[in-house]
Amino acid sequence: MMSVIFWWVRQVVLILIGVFFLVFGIQLLIAAYQLKDPFSFLMTFFASNFIILISGTLIIGFAYRMISAYRQSKNKDN
Repeated sequence: MMSVIFWWVRQVVLILIGVFFLVFGIQLLIAAYQLKDPFSFLMTFFASNFIILISGTLIIGFAYRMISAYRQSKNKDN
């Protein structure tokens, strides 16, 4: 029972970390448009988009894993 609760808590924590990096990537993207140097803009722009892409994918993956585990537990109970 304790390992099941730990699994759910771990998934929620991983989603929260993903949300943090998603917000960080969006803030970095907004900050990139304030830069005057074209090279710095390009590097910051692509880095922020990469951060947003990875964190968004991880959020979707963890949420999908949680939804499928919830559905399996509901089917097991019936």
